[in-house]
Amino acid sequence: MQRISNERRTLLGAMLAGSACAAVGTSLAAAPSPLVTSPILTRPIPSSGELLPVVGLGSWITFNVGDDPAARAACTQVVQAFLAGGGRMIDSSPMYGSSQAVIGHALAQLKHPPMLFAADKVWIGSGARGPAQVETSRRLWGVRRFDLLQVHNLLAWEEHLATLQRMKAAGQLRYVGITTSEGRRHDELIKIMETRPLDFVQVSYNVLDREVENRILPLARERRIGVIVNRPFRQGELTQALAGKPLPGWAAEIGCTSWAQALLKFIIAEPNVSCAIPATSNPAHARDNMLAARGPLPDGTLRRRIAADVKRLT
Repeated sequence: MQRISNERRTLLGAMLAGSACAAVGTSLAAAPSPLVTSPILTRPIPSSGELLPVVGLGSWITFNVGDDPAARAACTQVVQAFLAGGGRMIDSSPMYGSSQAVIGHALAQLKHPPMLFAADKVWIGSGARGPAQVETSRRLWGVRRFDLLQVHNLLAWEEHLATLQRMKAAGQLRYVGITTSEGRRHDELIKIMETRPLDFVQVSYNVLDREVENRILPLARERRIGVIVNRPFRQGELTQALAGKPLPGWAAEIGCTSWAQALLKFIIAEPNVSCAIPATSNPAHARDNMLAARGPLPDGTLRRRIAADVKRLT
């Protein structure tokens, strides 16, 4: 995408309104919000053409709050803010402690919003026990079916993939995927991508961890596989390192009022990325993250500058 013209930049300035949410990693609490009235950015899922907002919601660690009423209420507010901001994909896993039950509680409180794109995983060493785990997950969420089920971290992947493909054929889910994280087992993931029918892969990718650009993202484009990005902030490490540091001048060119928005825009500007899934337990951060899915995205030149500045500042 080209960097915005002077005319569009003038229009951008005229459209800025309101106050920014309490953004992760910035001191710009009073800065204007970017293009809050502009359409949510979406990408087509390669295997179907269905449009999906480019920012989703993860639940690793942040939604593992057990039965604590106040923490559950905060998570419900996160889901509400995320959906109100135009989001659809919420991602979880049996590995994430109480996160699935907390999501289910939030969805029930919000009357099961119809725009939800429910993404979960199967994570168990026994292929035979996979269907029972999936059914437990479904009940915890309180959904009729999952939109996407993924084999988590390649565990027993051959057996689970076969199960998920059968479920898809029977109409019990819509999409099938496989995940890994932190760069682990990329060679094995690539072999699976080359040989098995997949709708999605989920990998770690951020402004400093860019190994997937070499083979996984090009292969996903070639094989028409959607890419979900986890750890966009390195589990908060990047936003914490950038906290209190002023945004460079380029941030205004792409409508960013927080480092979190800039880090997300760097990722979703990559055309082979379908959706980034930052996790948070703070409703203000959820609103701030969703602003990254609106307005202009950086072109290749600006992405290189963003990467260089983040590396220098962290």
